[in-house]
Amino acid sequence: MRNNEADTLDQLIEDCTELPQELRSTARSLPEPRAAVPWQVDDANYAQVADLDAYV
Repeated sequence: MRNNEADTLDQLIEDCTELPQELRSTARSLPEPRAAVPWQVDDANYAQVADLDAYV
């Protein structure tokens, strides 16, 4: 009977890096990230924290 549990941190890292083939990524790459949509604080957002100093 073989102990499948890691005894050292090195063994644990090695075990974690041995992924089965079906779980490994395929040749497909991730899509390019999109540009972030610019945002602005409007009056309604600002009103929510307008009296923040009074609470702090």
